[in-house]
Amino acid sequence: MNRLKIVLGVTGASGAAIAVRIAQRLSEIESVELHLVLSPAAHRTLAHEAGAGALPSLLRLAARTYDHADIGAAIASGSFSTAGMIVAPCSMRSLAAISAGMADNLVVRAADVHLKERRRLVLMARETPLHLGHLRNMCAVTEMGAIIMPPVPAFYHRPESVSAIVDHLAARAIDLLALPITPQAMAWQGEDQKSS
Repeated sequence: MNRLKIVLGVTGASGAAIAVRIAQRLSEIESVELHLVLSPAAHRTLAHEAGAGALPSLLRLAARTYDHADIGAAIASGSFSTAGMIVAPCSMRSLAAISAGMADNLVVRAADVHLKERRRLVLMARETPLHLGHLRNMCAVTEMGAIIMPPVPAFYHRPESVSAIVDHLAARAIDLLALPITPQAMAWQGEDQKSS
């Protein structure tokens, strides 16, 4: 069976738990093969935000992991067919590099490949507040075909924990890849209106 290859890039912005949950969800889908690359700052953020065991757990979920500096890796080439890529969280540094085509590391190069090959690229850009440079970079990558999905929680499903918020964000990011799988996130069904 040909499995859908999904690339998950993890950078050093806050929100490491989202990356872990995306990897967990993707690893539970039989038709998906997870390819993982982490920036050096991501290692630090994972340890700080998710604990010492987060990195080994994340690495175990991937079918294949890549060194951040290995710009000759399989995912650095458009000839390596993938079904999409998520960068979660996406630091402003990584966003700027993707926007400018400065493919000096594997996260940025893999994202650049997804843009040039017209494949789905979801960037969970993480910063607040935003200055004009951030906004311009978001506009630029959107014009190139990327999808910007800041990890802004939804409350219509009435989450009762931080874990529920993280899970919903992970599910929405996966759904944005438009994979031929069952939707992951709970969809809004509309609000019952009482007639007056």
